[in-house]
Amino acid sequence: MNEALIFKLQWSDWLGLFTHYMSLSLLSLGGAITVIPDMHRYLVVQHRWLTDSQFNASIAIAQAAPGPNVLFIALMGWNVGINAGSMASGMLGVLITMTGILLPSTILTYLASRWGHRNRDLRTVRAFKQGMAPIVVALMISTGWIMATSGHDNPVKDWPLWLLTIATALIIWRTRLHLLWMLAAGALLGWFGVV
Repeated sequence: MNEALIFKLQWSDWLGLFTHYMSLSLLSLGGAITVIPDMHRYLVVQHRWLTDSQFNASIAIAQAAPGPNVLFIALMGWNVGINAGSMASGMLGVLITMTGILLPSTILTYLASRWGHRNRDLRTVRAFKQGMAPIVVALMISTGWIMATSGHDNPVKDWPLWLLTIATALIIWRTRLHLLWMLAAGALLGWFGVV
């Protein structure tokens, strides 16, 4: 744990964290991973409750673990709570962030899917579904940008990472190579210290 990040959270801070994650829940088109840029702004830049390395590690660990990819939210809540001073605060952070991110979108999805299913033949419903695809892609690109540039802002020193990022994006875009092969290649490059 980074000693510089020990702080106390008031109930108003916990409430603010909860309401922020509730609002992110309603913005997370394509999954919680698409709102990572705003989580970074809120947790790392604005409040300094997490470091860049804690933020990135939360995402990386949860993505590597089996299970739903929304688990990075729980890890971020855990880290905020632990940085606030105790395991009980860590558990409270998990509860607040997970409830905040899941509750609004679950209710909205349930109601909207029932309405959409009843009205699936309407032109506006079909147009909405087709119009959401570019928005989700743009949100995923912004998430990738935040993760790639966080702590890697020296192009002279970090050129292998940037080259690998560009090559990976081109391979995914232009081929049908399974992503697990790309993950395995990235793991090997990391193992040998290339990136």
